[in-house]
Amino acid sequence: MKYRTRIYYSAEQRAEIWDRWQRGESMRSIGRVFDRQSSSVFSVISPTGGIRPPVRTRGKFALGLCEREEISRGLSMKQSLRVIARQLGRAPSTISREVRRNGGAAGYRATASDQAAWNRALRPKICKLACHPALAHAVSAKLRRKWSPEQVAGWLKRAFPGEAHKQVSHETIYRSLYIQARGVLKKELLEHLRAKRTVRRSRHASLKRNGLGQIKDAVSISERPAAVEDRAVPGHWEGDLIGGSKNSYIATLVERQSRYVMLVKVANKDTESVISGLIKSAQRLPRELYKSLTWDRGKELADHPRLTLATEVDVYFCDPQSPWQRGSNENTNRLLRQYLPRGTDLSVHSQAKLSAIARQLNERPRKTLQYQTPAEKFAECVASIS
Repeated sequence: MKYRTRIYYSAEQRAEIWDRWQRGESMRSIGRVFDRQSSSVFSVISPTGGIRPPVRTRGKFALGLCEREEISRGLSMKQSLRVIARQLGRAPSTISREVRRNGGAAGYRATASDQAAWNRALRPKICKLACHPALAHAVSAKLRRKWSPEQVAGWLKRAFPGEAHKQVSHETIYRSLYIQARGVLKKELLEHLRAKRTVRRSRHASLKRNGLGQIKDAVSISERPAAVEDRAVPGHWEGDLIGGSKNSYIATLVERQSRYVMLVKVANKDTESVISGLIKSAQRLPRELYKSLTWDRGKELADHPRLTLATEVDVYFCDPQSPWQRGSNENTNRLLRQYLPRGTDLSVHSQAKLSAIARQLNERPRKTLQYQTPAEKFAECVASIS
């Protein structure tokens, strides 16, 4: 039986792997730098869940290798521990403890003692969630409701102001999930995160998407009023389609000011089906809360004049290959993949089911809303026009 040769990375190579990973490079591209398979890069990154371990340093009062060599020489010359301590400027008890725990006067070796001390100093910091079971239980409950760690942390800060023992940072939650050696949050909770990865990706990892087609008589986003751009007034929406297997699609709509989400079941991707679905959804809202819609360059809105004629909603189109111009909608589409995974048949979901998903999403607190929920913010918009 043929075995693969075990691959080892030097400390410098490991540091470069972590540097590249934190810059957002993929394991495959990092592996090509070292002319190795991506699986060897995974073996470096996965033990800590994709989170770079801190660089270890010695304490400023700890004995160093040079001092241990002086201790070893002093012992070989039959010097007393007090004499050795005086020469090193250390307390006799420090030297006595060092010699006693490393083989005694006869068996003391400087290099082995230094390595043993380095190994003993590896004491992982106790996680805050491990010290506060009630807090860990609250975090787990919110994660099961598909809240992100950042939303959980923001909600705790808002719900318990001034009570530090009832708050935890989103970074601590992520570390407890991805570094399972902490043993606080169960690994199964990773399934409730938006991105179901076994290692944490860098925030700099790119999200790319192909540009779509041309639309006749499209009004460019550059002609959209400034009031829409700065989110000063409600009633301006962003929209897109998300796809599934068997040629199934759902229209997603996000109100720019409140981040309120609406999901629309459509029969197909053709413009007739999509426009009809959007007209029907627009009729459920007051005119003051549906003034404009910003879409990408998808052909599904080729018949946009019919939408404007039926609803008086102004339609604007993003520039080609510019999904960031609908940033709220793009972010929402990624959130929705927790509920509507890629590769699944979206046609099996009824409009009632989609509305329930949207309601759950609208009840999740958002950092950009100071941890208000979109439902709360949208309710304020409705009240303002009543």
